[in-house]
Amino acid sequence: MHALLTIAVIALGCLITPLHVAAESEIPAFQEGQIRDLGTGRPVSFEEFAARLASTDVVYLGEEHYNRFHIAAAIKLLEALLDRKRLPILGLEMFSWDGQAALDRYLTDPAISKNSFLQDAHWKQNWGGNYEEYDPLISFARDHRLAVIALNPPRALVREIAKLGIAQAGTDPEMAKWGMRNEILVEDPDYHEKILQQLRACHGGMPDAAYQTMYEASVFRDEGMAKTISEYLRRLPKGAGPIVSYTGGGHIQYKLPVPNRVQRRQSAPLRQITVYLAAIDPARTQDIQDLLQSSIADYVWLTPPSAHGPSRRCL
Repeated sequence: MHALLTIAVIALGCLITPLHVAAESEIPAFQEGQIRDLGTGRPVSFEEFAARLASTDVVYLGEEHYNRFHIAAAIKLLEALLDRKRLPILGLEMFSWDGQAALDRYLTDPAISKNSFLQDAHWKQNWGGNYEEYDPLISFARDHRLAVIALNPPRALVREIAKLGIAQAGTDPEMAKWGMRNEILVEDPDYHEKILQQLRACHGGMPDAAYQTMYEASVFRDEGMAKTISEYLRRLPKGAGPIVSYTGGGHIQYKLPVPNRVQRRQSAPLRQITVYLAAIDPARTQDIQDLLQSSIADYVWLTPPSAHGPSRRCL
């Protein structure tokens, strides 16, 4: 049961459960590579899209994990920001705080091998998937001397909360080590409703106590990532930015999980834009329509499907 709780919490950030809204009478045909402005429901050119994102403080890209087309989209955006004389900082959910030092060394020291880097960054312990699929992002940052932020709290802490709940896990000395013992985990009613709804839909048959600890672990992850982004914003070098946060789509949905938590931590309004990367599945075009109609993000960027097949949807 404990292992199942952990897997469910980690996976939740990758899932989207769009609210069902009646389809509009006229929606232009979906196409791979198309970027939809959810304010209008209409496509925009990549040039217009990139120009707007270049003037922001934080861009949130929500991916389907291990979709190489989503990784390619992120690199295309980073290239566009560099072309516009911006210096983006890449934030990655795939790395945890205990891997930041290893990330920094690898990005600046060409003598460090990939295997040594992954071992020092605790890749297997914190993410554990096929690193080669995400290597293009790290290689791009390395080649262009871009900073990379490890966004996630250490996985061991997330597991502990999913197992014991935040009240008991909060006494772990590791919480103090990572600056989370006295952090306020904001209770947002809309976030609470959507996360618990998704947990029950995707992982049915569990006791209520299990859903509660899974929910608390989700809040902990999102608050931890928000804390990381917010603190980096405060020490951002002059002229640098925007921060480009690359996480599972569930972490940006309706701006509730991470974007709103970042804004709460700032003393002034931020210019933030959310972009949901969505693979087109010809058998499930209603999913794309629902994303548009439910205002899942500021933009939806349509891509080819992953070689791993369609991502799981829970309704």
